[in-house]
Amino acid sequence: MKIFLLTHERELHRATNTGSLAIENANNIVERILWERVKPNKDLVQLIENNEAVLLYSKSELSLDAPWVKTSSVKIEAYENIIIIDSTWQESKKIFNQSAYLKNAPQYTFKTVRDSLYKLRANQPKGGLCTIECIIEVLRLKGQNKMAAELSLKFEQFNG
Repeated sequence: MKIFLLTHERELHRATNTGSLAIENANNIVERILWERVKPNKDLVQLIENNEAVLLYSKSELSLDAPWVKTSSVKIEAYENIIIIDSTWQESKKIFNQSAYLKNAPQYTFKTVRDSLYKLRANQPKGGLCTIECIIEVLRLKGQNKMAAELSLKFEQFNG
């Protein structure tokens, strides 16, 4: 399994970036790809074109009345490659809207029942999870409970 963090360049310099925490502690399962509007990562585009990757997009980021939203019931468990946009909520929408290839990806949305525990940034939408919380949930869905627990502990310490 591979989790690709499609990361906005501003995240690279933010001390509050939880994607970095996951990269440091997830035994090479998590890989960062820098988002470039005019030059998308060829490997990521190919994975999407071959239906070998799913885009994990938070419920609060998707508007079900948007014309590009696929309503099919995608099973994240069926994919070995998961893409997560790693940025602020505003930047995430910008990345999605300016990346036609992402709109072609199968999309999976967490149906969260709790609010994010993340306290280090403001303006988090209700039901929206931060990057590492999404990674932890993916690991749980994929049966990687030990690694999910380890990342949860690291996140708790980081978020303190």
